[in-house]
Amino acid sequence: MSAAAQPSSFAGELKATLLLAAPLAAANLLQMAVHAVDVIFVARLGQDALAAASLSISLFGLLMWAFSGLTGAVAPLIAAELGKGRHAVREIRRSVRMALWLAVLSGLFGMAICGFGGALLAASGQDPVISELAGGFLRVLMWGMIPMIMANVLRTFVAAMGRPIFATLITAAAIGVNILANWVFVFGGFGVPAMGLNGSAVASVVTSVCMFLAYLGVVCADRRFRRYYLFGRFWRPETKRLKEITLIGLPIAGTILAEAGLFSSAALLMGWIGKAELASHTIALQIAAFAFQIPFGVGQAATIRVGYHFGAGNRAAIGHAGRAAIMVCVLFSVVTACLLLFAPRLVISAYVDIHAPANAVLVSLAVQYLAIGALFQLFDGTQAVVAGALRGLQDTKVPMAIAIFGYWLPGMGSALWLAFHTPLRGAGVWFGFAIGLAVVAVLLLYRWHGRERLNLVAQLP
Repeated sequence: MSAAAQPSSFAGELKATLLLAAPLAAANLLQMAVHAVDVIFVARLGQDALAAASLSISLFGLLMWAFSGLTGAVAPLIAAELGKGRHAVREIRRSVRMALWLAVLSGLFGMAICGFGGALLAASGQDPVISELAGGFLRVLMWGMIPMIMANVLRTFVAAMGRPIFATLITAAAIGVNILANWVFVFGGFGVPAMGLNGSAVASVVTSVCMFLAYLGVVCADRRFRRYYLFGRFWRPETKRLKEITLIGLPIAGTILAEAGLFSSAALLMGWIGKAELASHTIALQIAAFAFQIPFGVGQAATIRVGYHFGAGNRAAIGHAGRAAIMVCVLFSVVTACLLLFAPRLVISAYVDIHAPANAVLVSLAVQYLAIGALFQLFDGTQAVVAGALRGLQDTKVPMAIAIFGYWLPGMGSALWLAFHTPLRGAGVWFGFAIGLAVVAVLLLYRWHGRERLNLVAQLP
């Protein structure tokens, strides 16, 4: 039995969860900063370039998020093998190898979609000029997809092995790499000609390759990781393990697409309501997404901690791990909800000049949306953490069905009705978010607390 999976008290599990979640959440926040660098540089190229990059990154980001969820299914498998302790080195090596195979296969599929990205955007009714610019941007950016997904697999490995600080350090270093690469390729430097918009795509590819190489260096240089010999016999297939990862990962990817689809569709609804509503929504959603990175990191930690104890067959510790993660999430969500509710203008000021008369309507609407956002902080964080805990039990199919139902029936259904059949307008869309997230959170909590009755841990002693 792995030391990490030894029986523990609730207090011990709370400490372990915090130690694991903190660097993962920090890495998530830093990753947002990496993407912000691209926006800052491209914004200096003009409105058309920014619009093209935004559309491109929306499509690319959706694919990346889904594929990272698919390959991230290796986390509960690694954790369970550590918990079992028997033949852990061999079994973990097999899991990581097949996750990397899946990263390449899914990346190739994503590259094919990006290759037709311009045509897809044009077919969706986007401006032809913007679609053409976006198509060229995607044809460059797509070369970063495989190294990005492979880097995510190795990040999952080092986190599951109890060394998440490497994820924080590598992502922090990536910010510097991305700044330098954008400066060199967008505006020209060190003898490299200015490439404009496509230069930012080149910078993203360079940054993703550097991140993968950094993780590769860590797993090859660190004595604890080196004993797993992850790339030994890399060409050897493990069909059963590949199928296992895929069966767990596909519902995770489906859950991600269901949630991302809800929020992407909300932007379309806001655009129908009005330009001011769309602009305010964009800012408020960016703030909410920033706050979500903490519960997301706690959810990643919950998958690993629950997975350890699931592999070890320790029912009591599984419960401790889940409760600890939920407690951390609730406490943080209360803090962020208070910030959004009582100091929204302070947060908004990071994005726009709140004192400029031209921004008065935008700020007023954003304050209104953030007040509603404060209400669903608790639900959003809870659903992320409980979903992570259930993944630790390798339970992903029913949670996917819950997500699709909750987000698209009560969530989108109430958003449509409140936005277009009541005076709430944009606020109605945000209330729809809250309702969808609340339904998903409650149903997932019901499943987590009923894990014994639902036979999710029936095979344990």
